[in-house]
Amino acid sequence: MVINRRALIAGAPLLLAAPGVARAQAYPSRPVRVIAPFPPGGALDAVSRKIAQKLSEQMGQQFFVENRTGATGTIGMGEAARSAPDGLTLLAMDSTYPMVGTVFRRLSWDHEHGFAGITDTAWSPSVLVVRADAPWPDLPAFLADARAHPEQRIYGSGGIGSVLHFFAEGLAQAARVKFFHVPYRGAGDAMTGLLSRAVEFSVAPTPATIEHVRGGTMRALALTGPRRSALLPQVPTFAEQGLPEFSPVYWTGLGAPAGTPAAIIARLQQEVARAMQADDMKAFLTAQVAEPGGSPTETYAKLVRDETVHWREVAAQAGIEPQ
Repeated sequence: MVINRRALIAGAPLLLAAPGVARAQAYPSRPVRVIAPFPPGGALDAVSRKIAQKLSEQMGQQFFVENRTGATGTIGMGEAARSAPDGLTLLAMDSTYPMVGTVFRRLSWDHEHGFAGITDTAWSPSVLVVRADAPWPDLPAFLADARAHPEQRIYGSGGIGSVLHFFAEGLAQAARVKFFHVPYRGAGDAMTGLLSRAVEFSVAPTPATIEHVRGGTMRALALTGPRRSALLPQVPTFAEQGLPEFSPVYWTGLGAPAGTPAAIIARLQQEVARAMQADDMKAFLTAQVAEPGGSPTETYAKLVRDETVHWREVAAQAGIEPQ
């Protein structure tokens, strides 16, 4: 699936003008908890902490990240969904959210209606990484080995139904190969598994891998997206190497429990869009090989709906049965 970032936001203003926004100017009256449903060390955690910092600075009240992990993020997601809809508990969302609705038969909240989407916060390409001493010099060599040895190339993920799981399965389907899956508790643990030789590769968002690649402990074989990254100019795209149909983009965002007042949702969207213009935020995102979010709430909600449909199709083709 190729997500056209420019098309997604074309014609839509970054600042959402909604009735009642003025009534939300007193918000927040107390510190705001942002539940990150995965352990520290992953892409979502890094982006969420930077967003929390900027919202704290802009809104005069502390926004703090609390990691509530387990069950591919569904423990933290469920806790956030059951919280009071007063804007004082938010959910740090990412591309995992549309995925979990396809792999869990029962969730502790209504997946489709349990949250009011606020906005996206960042967009990142994904990268196929191996250890620096791995025997595959490029993507064609890696895929040729995988085809010659079905289910013997081992990848790590952040758990069944996680981004790293679905991205690797998407690659397997696009390249017509079969891999062996080892689920971990989070993306950070999957990266540790790769470095410790417990697994051989991962398809992960650039924020989770960039420091390892720069530090020389991992080698990037291919990057999603239409062009090479200025920060990773030596890494060719999947399209350059004969796999243009594989191009998933990783996104992060914010949600609030269903029933949160529209004025608070609108205020938060405005503040995130404002944060995207700050020099330190731009520098942070550039270092993460990421683009800024801040889209209108309706656009963000459509993204979640569309991706839910897409990843349901990937799950069906991969034979991933709801648990």
